[in-house]
Amino acid sequence: MSRRVAAVTLDNLDDLPVRCRGCVFWELDPVTGERAANDGDPRLEKESWVSSVLLEWGSCGRIVYVESAPAGFALYAPPAYVPRASAFPTSPVSADAVLLTTMHVVPEFTGAGLGRVLVQTIAKDLQRRGVRAVEAFADAKHEGPHCLVPADFLLSVGFKTVRPHHRFPRLRLELKATVSWREDMEVALERLLGSMAPDPALRPV
Repeated sequence: MSRRVAAVTLDNLDDLPVRCRGCVFWELDPVTGERAANDGDPRLEKESWVSSVLLEWGSCGRIVYVESAPAGFALYAPPAYVPRASAFPTSPVSADAVLLTTMHVVPEFTGAGLGRVLVQTIAKDLQRRGVRAVEAFADAKHEGPHCLVPADFLLSVGFKTVRPHHRFPRLRLELKATVSWREDMEVALERLLGSMAPDPALRPV
Protein backbone atom coordinates (compact mmCIF):
# COMPACT_ATOMS: atom_id res chain seq x y z
CA MET A 1 0.00 0.00 0.00
CA SER A 2 1.33 3.41 -0.94
CA ARG A 3 0.95 6.18 1.59
CA ARG A 4 1.72 9.86 1.71
CA VAL A 5 1.39 12.65 4.24
CA ALA A 6 0.13 16.11 3.30
CA ALA A 7 -0.14 19.35 5.24
CA VAL A 8 -3.66 20.34 6.27
CA THR A 9 -4.96 23.21 4.13
CA LEU A 10 -8.37 24.70 3.42
CA ASP A 11 -8.41 22.63 0.23
CA ASN A 12 -8.19 19.24 1.98
CA LEU A 13 -9.94 20.06 5.26
CA ASP A 14 -13.00 18.12 4.12
CA ASP A 15 -10.86 14.97 4.08
CA LEU A 16 -11.13 14.90 7.87
CA PRO A 17 -13.74 12.46 9.21
CA VAL A 18 -17.21 14.04 9.37
CA ARG A 19 -17.31 14.11 13.17
CA CYS A 20 -13.86 15.70 13.39
CA ARG A 21 -14.56 18.18 10.59
CA GLY A 22 -17.38 19.68 12.64
CA CYS A 23 -15.67 19.48 16.04
CA VAL A 24 -14.42 22.75 17.56
CA PHE A 25 -13.63 21.42 21.02
CA TRP A 26 -10.07 22.81 20.92
CA GLU A 27 -10.59 25.75 18.61
CA LEU A 28 -13.13 27.64 20.75
CA ASP A 29 -13.49 28.32 24.46
CA PRO A 30 -16.25 26.27 26.18
CA VAL A 31 -18.91 29.00 26.07
CA THR A 32 -18.30 30.00 22.44
CA GLY A 33 -18.03 26.35 21.43
CA GLU A 34 -21.42 25.52 22.92
CA ARG A 35 -22.96 28.53 21.21
CA ALA A 36 -21.48 27.47 17.87
CA ALA A 37 -22.79 23.94 18.30
CA ASN A 38 -26.30 25.12 19.09
CA ASP A 39 -26.75 28.21 16.94
CA GLY A 40 -23.84 28.41 14.51
CA ASP A 41 -21.95 26.28 12.01
CA PRO A 42 -19.01 24.41 13.61
CA ARG A 43 -17.62 23.55 10.18
CA LEU A 44 -17.24 27.23 9.35
CA GLU A 45 -15.66 27.85 12.75
CA LYS A 46 -13.18 25.05 12.10
CA GLU A 47 -12.34 26.46 8.69
CA SER A 48 -11.88 29.95 10.15
CA TRP A 49 -9.54 28.60 12.82
CA VAL A 50 -7.37 26.68 10.35
CA SER A 51 -7.23 29.71 8.06
CA SER A 52 -6.17 32.00 10.90
CA VAL A 53 -3.44 29.67 12.16
CA LEU A 54 -2.11 29.06 8.64
CA LEU A 55 -1.85 32.80 7.98
CA GLU A 56 -0.38 33.80 11.33
CA TRP A 57 1.76 30.81 12.34
CA GLY A 58 1.96 28.30 9.50
CA SER A 59 1.20 24.62 9.00
CA CYS A 60 -1.00 23.26 11.79
CA GLY A 61 -1.84 19.71 10.77
CA ARG A 62 -1.10 16.64 8.70
CA ILE A 63 -3.31 14.14 6.87
CA VAL A 64 -2.02 10.69 5.97
CA TYR A 65 -3.41 9.04 2.84
CA VAL A 66 -3.31 5.35 1.94
CA GLU A 67 -3.90 4.65 -1.74
CA SER A 68 -5.39 8.16 -2.04
CA ALA A 69 -7.91 7.52 0.79
CA PRO A 70 -7.62 9.77 3.88
CA ALA A 71 -6.61 7.37 6.65
CA GLY A 72 -5.78 9.64 9.59
CA PHE A 73 -4.88 13.15 10.65
CA ALA A 74 -3.39 15.27 13.43
CA LEU A 75 -3.74 18.94 14.36
CA TYR A 76 -1.32 21.05 16.38
CA ALA A 77 -0.67 24.71 17.19
CA PRO A 78 0.90 26.98 19.78
CA PRO A 79 -1.28 27.06 22.92
CA ALA A 80 -2.15 30.72 22.28
CA TYR A 81 -4.29 29.48 19.37
CA VAL A 82 -6.03 26.81 21.47
CA PRO A 83 -8.56 28.44 23.85
CA ARG A 84 -9.66 25.13 25.39
CA ALA A 85 -6.12 24.39 26.62
CA SER A 86 -6.47 26.67 29.64
CA ALA A 87 -9.46 24.66 30.88
CA PHE A 88 -7.45 21.53 31.62
CA PRO A 89 -6.29 20.80 35.19
CA THR A 90 -2.73 20.11 33.97
CA SER A 91 -2.35 23.38 32.06
CA PRO A 92 -0.53 25.49 31.09
CA VAL A 93 1.48 24.10 28.20
CA SER A 94 5.22 24.84 28.49
CA ALA A 95 6.35 28.07 26.85
CA ASP A 96 8.72 26.25 24.47
CA ALA A 97 6.18 23.69 23.23
CA VAL A 98 3.51 23.37 20.57
CA LEU A 99 0.28 21.63 21.58
CA LEU A 100 -0.80 18.47 19.79
CA THR A 101 -4.55 18.87 20.10
CA THR A 102 -5.92 15.80 18.39
CA MET A 103 -4.97 12.76 16.35
CA HIS A 104 -7.19 10.16 14.74
CA VAL A 105 -6.67 7.11 12.53
CA VAL A 106 -9.66 5.75 10.62
CA PRO A 107 -10.62 2.38 12.15
CA GLU A 108 -10.03 0.38 8.99
CA PHE A 109 -6.40 1.56 8.95
CA THR A 110 -5.54 1.06 12.62
CA GLY A 111 -2.59 -1.20 13.35
CA ALA A 112 -0.66 -0.04 10.29
CA GLY A 113 1.64 2.33 12.17
CA LEU A 114 0.01 5.47 10.76
CA GLY A 115 -0.16 7.16 14.16
CA ARG A 116 3.59 6.84 14.52
CA VAL A 117 4.06 8.16 10.98
CA LEU A 118 2.01 11.25 11.87
CA VAL A 119 4.02 11.88 15.04
CA GLN A 120 7.32 11.57 13.17
CA THR A 121 6.12 13.89 10.40
CA ILE A 122 4.93 16.50 12.90
CA ALA A 123 8.22 16.29 14.77
CA LYS A 124 10.25 16.88 11.62
CA ASP A 125 8.06 19.82 10.61
CA LEU A 126 8.40 21.49 14.00
CA GLN A 127 12.12 20.79 14.29
CA ARG A 128 12.68 22.64 11.03
CA ARG A 129 10.78 25.57 12.53
CA GLY A 130 12.89 25.69 15.67
CA VAL A 131 10.30 24.25 18.08
CA ARG A 132 11.81 22.35 21.03
CA ALA A 133 8.95 20.10 22.08
CA VAL A 134 5.39 18.90 21.54
CA GLU A 135 2.98 18.55 24.45
CA ALA A 136 -0.50 17.04 24.69
CA PHE A 137 -3.30 16.73 27.20
CA ALA A 138 -3.76 12.98 27.07
CA ASP A 139 -6.72 10.77 27.88
CA ALA A 140 -5.51 8.35 30.55
CA LYS A 141 -8.74 6.39 30.97
CA HIS A 142 -10.29 6.54 27.49
CA GLU A 143 -13.20 8.39 29.03
CA GLY A 144 -12.59 11.93 27.83
CA PRO A 145 -13.80 13.76 24.71
CA HIS A 146 -13.23 11.76 21.53
CA CYS A 147 -10.66 14.25 20.24
CA LEU A 148 -8.17 13.64 23.08
CA VAL A 149 -5.25 11.38 22.22
CA PRO A 150 -4.96 8.24 24.38
CA ALA A 151 -2.10 8.45 26.88
CA ASP A 152 -0.94 4.89 26.22
CA PHE A 153 -0.42 5.66 22.54
CA LEU A 154 1.57 8.84 23.23
CA LEU A 155 3.75 7.04 25.76
CA SER A 156 4.43 4.29 23.22
CA VAL A 157 5.83 6.79 20.68
CA GLY A 158 8.19 8.59 23.06
CA PHE A 159 6.14 11.11 25.03
CA LYS A 160 6.92 11.45 28.75
CA THR A 161 4.64 12.59 31.56
CA VAL A 162 5.50 16.10 32.75
CA ARG A 163 2.41 16.68 34.89
CA PRO A 164 0.53 13.63 36.14
CA HIS A 165 -3.25 13.48 36.47
CA HIS A 166 -5.63 10.56 36.92
CA ARG A 167 -7.56 11.54 33.77
CA PHE A 168 -5.72 14.21 31.77
CA PRO A 169 -1.96 14.02 32.25
CA ARG A 170 0.16 16.47 30.27
CA LEU A 171 2.73 14.62 28.18
CA ARG A 172 5.79 15.98 26.38
CA LEU A 173 7.95 14.84 23.48
CA GLU A 174 11.40 16.40 23.24
CA LEU A 175 11.93 16.85 19.52
CA LYS A 176 15.66 16.16 19.56
CA ALA A 177 14.82 12.68 20.78
CA THR A 178 12.89 11.99 17.57
CA VAL A 179 15.93 12.34 15.32
CA SER A 180 16.79 8.91 14.00
CA TRP A 181 20.21 7.26 14.22
CA ARG A 182 20.52 7.57 10.45
CA GLU A 183 19.87 11.31 10.58
CA ASP A 184 22.46 11.69 13.35
CA MET A 185 25.00 9.84 11.23
CA GLU A 186 24.23 12.01 8.19
CA VAL A 187 24.77 15.17 10.23
CA ALA A 188 28.01 13.82 11.67
CA LEU A 189 29.26 12.90 8.19
CA GLU A 190 28.44 16.36 6.84
CA ARG A 191 30.37 17.96 9.69
CA LEU A 192 33.33 15.66 9.13
CA LEU A 193 33.45 16.38 5.42
CA GLY A 194 33.05 20.07 6.12
CA SER A 195 35.99 20.06 8.52
CA MET A 196 38.16 18.40 5.84
CA ALA A 197 37.29 20.96 3.18
CA PRO A 198 39.99 23.54 2.30
CA ASP A 199 39.70 26.98 3.77
CA PRO A 200 37.57 29.12 1.39
CA ALA A 201 40.25 31.79 1.39
CA LEU A 202 42.77 29.33 -0.09
CA ARG A 203 40.54 28.14 -2.92
CA PRO A 204 41.43 29.44 -6.39
CA VAL A 205 39.22 32.22 -7.70
